[in-house]
Amino acid sequence: MVNTTFSLLALTAITVAAAVWVSNNGGFGGNEAVAASHLAPKTSSARSVTVKVTPQNVAGDAKMWSFTVVLDTHSAELNDDLVKSSLLIDSTGGRFTPVAWDGAPPGGHHREGVLRFKPVSPQPQSIELQITRAGEDSPRSFRWQLK
Repeated sequence: MVNTTFSLLALTAITVAAAVWVSNNGGFGGNEAVAASHLAPKTSSARSVTVKVTPQNVAGDAKMWSFTVVLDTHSAELNDDLVKSSLLIDSTGGRFTPVAWDGAPPGGHHREGVLRFKPVSPQPQSIELQITRAGEDSPRSFRWQLK
């Protein structure tokens, strides 16, 4: 009876440990794709406008890469055309334009939406999202390490 109880406890502990390991290491076989939850939001504040970008899906097998973009201000209209003013740059220098903006239209003091790109393949070491705003000397830059 004691041996059976001990064996069941040991088996349970091993099963739990294995499940935790698999969960923390992206499953069996290693997963090079980076889950968006591991990529922190990036924020840039300049000229009374704050831009916050959060990757939502940049996995190697994704059908579309998406980034949530939030623009906030208390002083000017936010008239940016984010499809025309955004650029995704990979670690090899490849440049990619967005295919869609699904969000608030130009105008107002708060805009939020999702900027979508065709996935970059093969998945690069890093990516940089640049947003060029009218009247600003240089683009806002948001960088993430993928590998």
